[in-house]
Amino acid sequence: MRVPFTLHPFKSGSVIGNSWMVTDMDGGRRIRTNPAKLEPEAPQMMILKNGNNKHSHIPERVTLKKEIGLLSACAIIIGNIIGSGIFISPKGVLEHAGSVGLALLVWMAGGGISALGSLCYAELGVTIPKSGGDYSYVTEIFGGLVGFLLLWSAVLIMYPTTLAVIALTFSNYVLQPVFPNCMPPYMATRLLSTACLLLLTWVNCSSVRWATRIQDVFTVGKLLALGLIIVVGLVQILQGHYEGLRPQVAFEFSRTPSVGQVALAFLQASFAFSGWNFLNYVTEEVVDPRRNLPRAIYISIPLVTFVYTLTNIAYFSSMSPEELLASNAVAVTFGEKLLGMFSSIIPISVAMSTFGGINGYLFTSSRLCFSGAREGHLPSLLAMIHFRSCSPIPALLVCCTATIVILCIGETHNLINYVSFINYLSYGVTVAGLLYYRWKKPKLLRPIKVNLLVPLGYLLFWAFLLVFSLYSEPIVCGVGLLIMLTGVPVYFLGVHWKDKPDCVYSFIEAVTYVGQKLCFVVFPQMDPAEGPRPTEWTSEKSES
Repeated sequence: MRVPFTLHPFKSGSVIGNSWMVTDMDGGRRIRTNPAKLEPEAPQMMILKNGNNKHSHIPERVTLKKEIGLLSACAIIIGNIIGSGIFISPKGVLEHAGSVGLALLVWMAGGGISALGSLCYAELGVTIPKSGGDYSYVTEIFGGLVGFLLLWSAVLIMYPTTLAVIALTFSNYVLQPVFPNCMPPYMATRLLSTACLLLLTWVNCSSVRWATRIQDVFTVGKLLALGLIIVVGLVQILQGHYEGLRPQVAFEFSRTPSVGQVALAFLQASFAFSGWNFLNYVTEEVVDPRRNLPRAIYISIPLVTFVYTLTNIAYFSSMSPEELLASNAVAVTFGEKLLGMFSSIIPISVAMSTFGGINGYLFTSSRLCFSGAREGHLPSLLAMIHFRSCSPIPALLVCCTATIVILCIGETHNLINYVSFINYLSYGVTVAGLLYYRWKKPKLLRPIKVNLLVPLGYLLFWAFLLVFSLYSEPIVCGVGLLIMLTGVPVYFLGVHWKDKPDCVYSFIEAVTYVGQKLCFVVFPQMDPAEGPRPTEWTSEKSES
């Protein structure tokens, strides 16, 4: 069959004479014959050649666009944090905490710990201004193996599972009015979840601007939904319905919680707070990241903590602990008790919240795949972007496919503890990297430099949480560690081993070529105005 046109991608600095470089999964480069002569004055030009030998040129630069301002940056953080967690985790937090009072303390402390972590990430984000978040920082600081293990666990299980949980929450709440007296059918929830994922993947592939606008709109929508719950709960309290919140009642324990159970309660709460670091995954698309990255963090984390705490107070103002533990949809039960004929507002609001959460997770997790491929830790096809929309289509398709596979495996709600365990493990390694980087490169220019007590305090809590979680749930946490360690042989075979047989390289090259033709993608161009690598920035140079 005759192909209507051919894509010829080129990377800056990779063209040698009439040849071009191919980047493999292991990050190595090999010279290949260039199918079209590259014009020296336009090294970044991709030519579209059709059957009539007419040439049409794409825009001057094909690169990730800086389209995320301060408002969109706040929307990404808030939209990723407020997804399904606040509608799922209250039950798990209360179950492990054993009392209403301790559960509320866990929610407030969870926000405080997230704030400490976000301050550390703000320093790392402006010191190492690369997309990819934890993965990029750990790779820069500790090297390829540690970074690859974080990437492996995130791409394989952490983000697909989280996306699957949010998508299932979306479908369950949407279908709740259709099946008021029973749980929605298994197949119906999966089909609706898959349809939602495919729709939002298409939007993210089509336009970065559309994706950020959806995030802005649905972030406002989910804040209004939680605002409704908070207002109704405060009205209940003002009317005197706060018996369950009195200190003598709130701290009545159904059972004496162990330290391990408190740690598991924090893990449940951490699932609701996960996403506070996601703006770091798209640093290269943020307008003026040195200013807007920390500003967005300082605005978003306190706001989310405030909203979460008031939402839980609203829940406990109208539901007893027994009612909350018996509910499969806490917000729906709340609406049925207090809103009467208007109770359908709650499922619609939750659906809006989770819809925006899916969009945010797709947007940011695809940038993780993109960053991993750019470092040579994943196939190079995932480091390419569409030549017009400048969106990382292959990475988005991989994230969508992995999530659909998780959806088909079975129930994912039971995985929250162990996904949160992997999350916190990666957070701790990254914050430890901040301390090591300060020792390793003390003269590095750091536009933001947090007090040393901030990373130390976070690491102390991190050690407490992981040690006692591992003690209380050794199987769940052990499986999480095992998944991470399976990446070790993959790293040495796929990345470290440079002298693979030619048939392996030929296969990778063929798959890359086909993928480029199907997705219309090329390597992005680096902006020379972005400046030197962080290892070249020192306070001495800045003074001179």
